[in-house]
Amino acid sequence: MTHPTFPEGFWWGAATSAYQIEGAVDEGGRSPSIWDVYSHTPGKTLGGDTGDVAADHYHRLEEDVALMGWLGLDAYRFSIAWPRLIPDGVGDVNPAGAEFYRRLCRLLREEGIVPVATLYHWDLPQILQEQGGWAASESPEWFARYAEAAHQTLGDLVDVWATINEPWCAAFLGHSAGVHAPGATDPAVAHRVAHRLLVGHHRAAGVIKKRAPEHRVGIVLNLIPAWPAVDDPRDAEAADRVDLIQNRLFLEGALRGGVPDEVSDICRVLGVEEDPGELETHFTPSDYLGVNYYNVNRIAYRRGAPSPAEWPGADEAVLVPPSGPVTAMGWGIDPDGLTWMLRRVSDAYPDLPLFITENGAAFEDRPVGGRIDDQPRVDYLSAHVAAAGEAIEAGVDLRGYFVWSLLDNFEWSYGYSKTFGLFYVDRRTLDRSPKASAYWYRDLIRSGINGGGTC
Repeated sequence: MTHPTFPEGFWWGAATSAYQIEGAVDEGGRSPSIWDVYSHTPGKTLGGDTGDVAADHYHRLEEDVALMGWLGLDAYRFSIAWPRLIPDGVGDVNPAGAEFYRRLCRLLREEGIVPVATLYHWDLPQILQEQGGWAASESPEWFARYAEAAHQTLGDLVDVWATINEPWCAAFLGHSAGVHAPGATDPAVAHRVAHRLLVGHHRAAGVIKKRAPEHRVGIVLNLIPAWPAVDDPRDAEAADRVDLIQNRLFLEGALRGGVPDEVSDICRVLGVEEDPGELETHFTPSDYLGVNYYNVNRIAYRRGAPSPAEWPGADEAVLVPPSGPVTAMGWGIDPDGLTWMLRRVSDAYPDLPLFITENGAAFEDRPVGGRIDDQPRVDYLSAHVAAAGEAIEAGVDLRGYFVWSLLDNFEWSYGYSKTFGLFYVDRRTLDRSPKASAYWYRDLIRSGINGGGTC
């Protein structure tokens, strides 16, 4: 596939998260997270898989950074494990944890790779969960204190920060659907958590901007187009209700410091009493928005259907299975949805730089004769890179593209059954092997379709 020329300085990157790759959950002073507890609870993850070892990144740091150098990455997005940096949740920084992330950032810079640090990718310290977790009124303060400690630890090595990864997942999958940690199933709590995550984002961003105004801070949202299944006004209204919870709640909360009126109505029905003025009080303008994109949701109206656990408040809306090609996750392959969403965000929030902070696909990867020919992933990535280029040509200020994921990893409730990596990780030996997609991505970066470097 022929790709457009990307802007000078466009970043080509890859992304991971701490619990999914680090392992070493009881080493170096790290305390348990909510995902340690959840994954060790029988029946919560496929096959009882846990992140105890994951991809063993904690012990293979140099090897993994060398793989990034081999790819020629401009930037690498990783997350800091809150319980590794501050085992008690609040309070003193753990020296061993601090040194692990400082070593990672030093190695990246030696390879010419920009470190992009995410503060929260769902691994809340269990000790804070026992005090109410994100549902506690104190949680934004905990997060602000953690952000300050992280910036004190890494601020001389990192100048691009993301506060929270996919707050929709943390709120609604973790507290309403119950399929992510901590496994709660209370829609009212989920809406309360969504509000406090957004307040926490602004509190943390404000802390970092006060300490280093020149540093760039944003949030990462998983934006999923909610399109009507058929051309019918009832399907369109149902899709709007899903879009409200999936996208608008977090876009408006993060980028304007407001709460959509329809969300306030849902919260009143659920008995959730949160002060929407908190968002305005602590509002901190974003320097960029990270967009995670994987697929499109096609929504149909079904009379009398209960509100979906993933979208509490979207009554009589149901998700229609995709009709075309799907990934191993069962997600439809819709690169046009990426262009559509980037243009939507750009139109609604002009002058805000965007990054595609995750994009990728799980497929069945099996080594054959020592090679992993994952052509479906190559096709997926190539089509989505082209879609990103189309958005740029349409005027979107897109600054970078990060593949999910660098390595095969622990895929949350799916355990190790779903593989997204550019590099295959043998579950017995933990050896890394480049897939065909890794060679493709390396060649794409080398092809000179952009100037590389900084942006």
